[in-house]
Amino acid sequence: MNECVFCTLPETEILAENDLTRAFYDKYPVSDGHVLIVPKRHAANLFDATPEEMASVGALLTRVKIILDDRFHPDGYNIGANVGIAAGQTIFHWHVHVIPRYNGDAGSVRWHS
Repeated sequence: MNECVFCTLPETEILAENDLTRAFYDKYPVSDGHVLIVPKRHAANLFDATPEEMASVGALLTRVKIILDDRFHPDGYNIGANVGIAAGQTIFHWHVHVIPRYNGDAGSVRWHS
């Protein structure tokens, strides 16, 4: 069985964190500043999250937005999670995408067949 890439994330890659979640830049970004917010506890999908983890994601999302606004000055954001293979989930440690959007970009999210 392969080791979960999110469970073995080096500390040097962490952009921000709190007690239950951490944020880091996506290795395959859809746009400049694309960040993932990931719970520290391994769980396969968003529906396995505890209420405390969901609140923790919300708190970290606010901090990440401030960082991204300061560094990248996006015009908008896509925020979402893929749950299941049919929805495009490729790593089975749930996570939330924070995708900065810029006027004139494609405005779509990544999709793998």
